[in-house]
Amino acid sequence: MAADNDDYIYDEVTGEWRPASEMAAAAGATNLEVRDASGTLLQDGDSVTLIKDLKVKGAGQTLKQGTVIRSIRLTDNPEEIDCRHDAIKGLVLRTEFVRKR
Repeated sequence: MAADNDDYIYDEVTGEWRPASEMAAAAGATNLEVRDASGTLLQDGDSVTLIKDLKVKGAGQTLKQGTVIRSIRLTDNPEEIDCRHDAIKGLVLRTEFVRKR
């Protein structure tokens, strides 16, 4: 049972207001396994290397094979990772095109 002073968060899945402690516990229970092209488990903060040249839509640029991307962040989708690159803001890469360093 939730404490009376607990914050409540709207759960879009159930359409109900639920205690923040329950939402945090539910979020922790969903363990997504994000794997690179060779099947190695990826985690937040890992560095990855591109395994093929990728044309970046909207940037008019190509990221070359062997480019190192540092400090990745996992997303809700196990097939995508959020990345930072000097020339491209808001870069999202598919895990099938990267290999853990």
